[in-house]
Amino acid sequence: MKIVHYPHPALRHPARPLTCIDKKLHLHIGAMKDLMYEARGLGLAAPQVALPYQLLVMNVTGDPKQPEREEVFLNPSIVERKGFMEDEEGCLSFPGLYQKIRRSKTIKIQAYDLKGNLVERVVSDLEARAWQHEIDHLNGVLFIDMMGPIAKLSSRSSVKNFERVFRKAQEKGEIPPEFEIEKFLAALESQA
Repeated sequence: MKIVHYPHPALRHPARPLTCIDKKLHLHIGAMKDLMYEARGLGLAAPQVALPYQLLVMNVTGDPKQPEREEVFLNPSIVERKGFMEDEEGCLSFPGLYQKIRRSKTIKIQAYDLKGNLVERVVSDLEARAWQHEIDHLNGVLFIDMMGPIAKLSSRSSVKNFERVFRKAQEKGEIPPEFEIEKFLAALESQA
């Protein structure tokens, strides 16, 4: 398992809700946590590791020495939004790219924990930003889609470079063609 970079098709593939909590899911979660910490992230959504599931792992401290702050959620959704904030944001699927993104300041989320219990909470500031970012991933929405016009312009060359690197990796056979990736994602969906 590895973190995929833009424009990998899994990043635009809307994730399907999970209906089963099994050993395979727990293995995916463990690998996702490891990758999140290795990449120094605050959260990681399943589509970022080419899994088409509504699953995210998060630790808003970004510190693996604070495992009590680790969270895993299935099928999350935002049910209420309040206020706005704008701050710098990055993404593990766009290493090195940071831009100011406008997000809701406070949100109310609903999700399921690993015991299948419905969890509802209200979060603000950095935690709200992280939730919105990761839930966007589950819907095939990327932080570059949330940028304002000036941020998009200033990021254009970085985004084009991600595309160039991805295409070169495909030409070398390091990354399969899009149709094979889509077939793979569809097969995973049918197994879950």
